[in-house]
Amino acid sequence: MKVLIINPGATSTKIAVFDEDNQIFKKGIDHSAQELDRFDRVIDQADFRQKAILDAVAQGGFRLTDFDAVCGRGGLYRPIPSGTYAVSDAVMRDVEQAPYGEHPSNLGAYLARRIGDMVGIPAFFVDPVCVDEMTEVAHYTGFAPFRRLCQFHALNQKSIGRKAAGLLGKKYEETNLVVCHLGGGVSVAAHEQGRVVDVFNVKDEGSMGLDRGGALPVNALINYCFSGKTKDEVKKTLGRQSGMYSYLGTTDFRVICAKVVEGDAKFTEAYRALVYQLSKDIGAMAAVLHFDVDAIVYTGGMAYEEFFCNDITKFVGKIAPVLRLPGEEEMRSLAEGALRVLHGQQQASVY
Repeated sequence: MKVLIINPGATSTKIAVFDEDNQIFKKGIDHSAQELDRFDRVIDQADFRQKAILDAVAQGGFRLTDFDAVCGRGGLYRPIPSGTYAVSDAVMRDVEQAPYGEHPSNLGAYLARRIGDMVGIPAFFVDPVCVDEMTEVAHYTGFAPFRRLCQFHALNQKSIGRKAAGLLGKKYEETNLVVCHLGGGVSVAAHEQGRVVDVFNVKDEGSMGLDRGGALPVNALINYCFSGKTKDEVKKTLGRQSGMYSYLGTTDFRVICAKVVEGDAKFTEAYRALVYQLSKDIGAMAAVLHFDVDAIVYTGGMAYEEFFCNDITKFVGKIAPVLRLPGEEEMRSLAEGALRVLHGQQQASVY
């Protein structure tokens, strides 16, 4: 069976074609700032991106009738359990109205449905960032009007969780894991018997990342917000100019690691702080699992730096065995989710 995969990002749209588990075509379609700036909202980009996808598919030598399904990356939808979902009318409405936030990934499922409808084939999305399997007690904060929000790298976390369980000779649903997605964004999650029951997401909490601050001191944050800055200025600074960038002026982890190897004191100190904070997050997630952990798993682009993972392991290695599975395979994960439904291994979930 052939599946067309659609993965919209901030400045590009990635597409791929899978024939069963073989990727037989891939293309990244770049979109300039000038092209995208003329659209006020993400949904306004739909026609523009759809045309680019259809052109790329045709240039790749494919017809839409060649495909058995279309699968798009999911975005900021309402909180839902993990799974492969059919793109329903309710999903389409939520993308158009964006009640849970604007993000280019919202268009993945939307475009999958529009393109699938052109030839009458099913459209799916898999494990979007809004997957929420946290226990109710995990949603508690320290202030009753606030509720912890579960948004994380669910697609890669779940895919790597299944892969790690397989390497351990177990089913994912029978395994306890602490999975660390170490990339442009960072998330550290507790996987208990096939469910992500708690997670630190750098967007709100936990370790800093490359450009986000993670958990910040409350009183310092209050003072910063009332220091004469606008809300947009605060969100821009804390969302894109915090974390390692605020200390070192770069978000390129390869540069950071090279400077550490050279012995640069400033870079080494910030690097050690990142290792320290991630280690604390892993320890906390291990506690969520009552320290009954089958493995700690490192994934994402930063996990290519073996010495970085080794430095974290020096803190947490006594908790459980460690697996390093660097990179992320979003396109393959989407294809695998769609194929599980097409082959009758699971039913498509209802949004």
